[in-house]
Amino acid sequence: MTIRHHLSDQLLMAYSAGELPEAFGLIVATHLSMCDDCRARAASFDAVGGALVEASSASSGPMDDMLARILSLPQTRAVPQAPRRRTVLPAPLTDYVGGDLDAVRWRSVGMGVKQAILSTDKAATARLLYIPGGQSVPDHGHRGMELTLVLQGAFRDETDRFGPGDVEIASEDVEHTPVAENGEACICLAATDAPLRFRSLIPRLAQPFLRI
Repeated sequence: MTIRHHLSDQLLMAYSAGELPEAFGLIVATHLSMCDDCRARAASFDAVGGALVEASSASSGPMDDMLARILSLPQTRAVPQAPRRRTVLPAPLTDYVGGDLDAVRWRSVGMGVKQAILSTDKAATARLLYIPGGQSVPDHGHRGMELTLVLQGAFRDETDRFGPGDVEIASEDVEHTPVAENGEACICLAATDAPLRFRSLIPRLAQPFLRI
């Protein structure tokens, strides 16, 4: 598996400090279980954080206050686990679902697309998406950040192609229409911290019911 789209340093540092909402932390942890490169980078940030904590024990002042605030943040991030048998859903995602794809409680959102909202804190929402090959998701923009991690298949949009292990980081300046490639269904883990901004009327009407 060749991963071309990785997590940013900002996301990895926030994850290391325990500052991400649980839904974003789940995306990061799941990607780390798939990506050697990002896992090594995350380990380096963890090491730097540990060194700062040790240094703070021998000093005082503003740095101590900053570290104290970081250490007091709730640690809601999921921790990557050792590789398990081959499944579509990597650890730690299987722990949230309670198994692999056969344990997912899908809900249809139309045109063959299905979703399953996962239980996380209210700061952001995590969902699994099932998009049949060749099917598109309605064009939309963002009122906040959206992270999308591909677990199976691939999709394309106006920015690039995203295959297994790739993460798309979409901010408020990104408007796109993701289209699953022909062939096997595209299965993604997506997290958002604000409602999407749809152009078409029907998705806007359905938005409150689908919680997207």
